[in-house]
Formats: sequence, structure tokens, C-alpha cells
Amino acid sequence: MPRVPHTLPPMLQLLDYTFFQYALAGVALLSICAAIIGTYIVTRRLVAISGGVTHACFGGLGLGYFLGISPVLMAAVFAIASSLAVEGLSQRFRLREDSSIAVIWALGMAIGVFFVFITPGYVPELNTFLFGNLLTISEIDLLCFAGFAILLIAFTARYYKLIIACSFDRDFARVCGLPVRFITYTMTVLVAVCIVLTIRMVGVMLLMSMFSLPIMTAEIFCRRYSSTMLTAMGVSLATSLGGLLIGAAIDVPCSATIVLLMTAVFIIAKVADAFILRSHD
Repeated sequence: MPRVPHTLPPMLQLLDYTFFQYALAGVALLSICAAIIGTYIVTRRLVAISGGVTHACFGGLGLGYFLGISPVLMAAVFAIASSLAVEGLSQRFRLREDSSIAVIWALGMAIGVFFVFITPGYVPELNTFLFGNLLTISEIDLLCFAGFAILLIAFTARYYKLIIACSFDRDFARVCGLPVRFITYTMTVLVAVCIVLTIRMVGVMLLMSMFSLPIMTAEIFCRRYSSTMLTAMGVSLATSLGGLLIGAAIDVPCSATIVLLMTAVFIIAKVADAFILRSHD
């Protein structure tokens, strides 16, 4: 009898396509970087800064389109400038960080809307930056993100104890003579660069979830900084891969399915933790 040729399920057939392989590699890099950055900003209670810097990037995108130069480059300039401005306003002018973030958030969005409106013609790829598209990641995007991931991991490994000290109690770290300003400003710039590199993957609207939900889920079961970070990487990787496959299978934006899956995992973990606590009472 003739042998029936073996065929892969339609979902697994996607692995044969280069664009999907790039998407998988992008998800892996994103999971690692988002867990490292997210653990830092959640520990410092600065989750809102990711939203503020993300929306400030919109000003750079609009200005880039208007001037006819790289929107991503201008977004990077705006991201770094806005993140440093938040730190500067809160430290030099003694403004609350949440107030500084609100100012930067509104200003960046206003600048972006203004320049997008006065740019002649249709602004291309605007939806990509707003909502993201993991399936359009290019080889250059991967190389840039891989280089950033190596830099982020190296800096975190080199100054790990200092990062923890500055995350939990900057005032005490400053009294102890630790280089608080160096660590704070460097991490702030790394957060900004990570946001810019991630915008193309998940978009402006959904970026905050990538930096918060996996860490919030990990914190339910972990108490140490390192274990929280590593667990968040695992949660982020699993949910991102699952969301990517689901989104590709049902033909909806992958960034939306990723965040929905992350939210579902967080809710399940929270309910399970509450049930475990109740059973021990």
C-alpha cells in the first residue's frame, strides 16, 4: 500500500515561514527584556513611567513623519529625553514622579497628534506603532533587539546588587554612599530604549501590560527579586508564544491575544493563590 505523506497541522506549518521564525525569536527576546525591565519598574512602583514614556514616543513618531526622517529614531530621542525629564523633574524640582509622568504623557501625545495632523497625506504604518504587529519583525529588528538584550543582561549582571538597593530604597542607598544617580539614570535610559524597540512588536497601546502582568503574576508566588524576574520571564515567554500562535491561527492581532492570555494567567494565579490561602486557614 502507498504511504500517506505526513503533513503537519496548519498551526505548526507556520514554523516553515521565515516571518514566523522571526516572530518567535522576537517574542523570546521581548520576554527576557520585559521581565528584567518590568521587575525593576514594578519594584520601584514606576509602572506608570512605561505608559508615560510610551505615549511620549508618539510625539517622536509624529515629528519624524513630519520631518521625513526615521520615526523610530525620533521616537528613541523622545523616549530617552522624556524618561530623563521625569527623573530630573522629580529629583531637582521635587515634583512627584506620577505628576511628572502625567506632564510628559500629555505633552508627548499632544506633539504627536499635532505633527501627524499637519503632515501632508496619509501617515504610513501608524497602526503598526499604535497596535504593533509581531509578524512584521525584520532581521534588522531582531539584531537591534538582540544587541540591546546583551547590553541589558550585562549591565544587570554587573550591577545586580546596586540595582536591587536602588529599587527598594534609594534614600538608604544614597546614605550608604552607593552610586544611586548612575544606576537610576542608566536604568531609566535602558527602560526608554526597551520601550522604543518594543513598540514595533506590541504597539503603544499594549506595551504597559508586557512590563507589568508577568511580574504581577510572578510576585504572587515569589518573594525574592531574582526569582520574581526569572519566573516573570517564564510567564512572559509562555503567554507570548501562546498568544502568538492563537493570534496567527484565528487571524487577529497577536499583541491583543498575548495581553489577553497574560491577563487570564494572572487572574487564574490570583484565584489559585486565594484558594490555597483559604485552604490553610
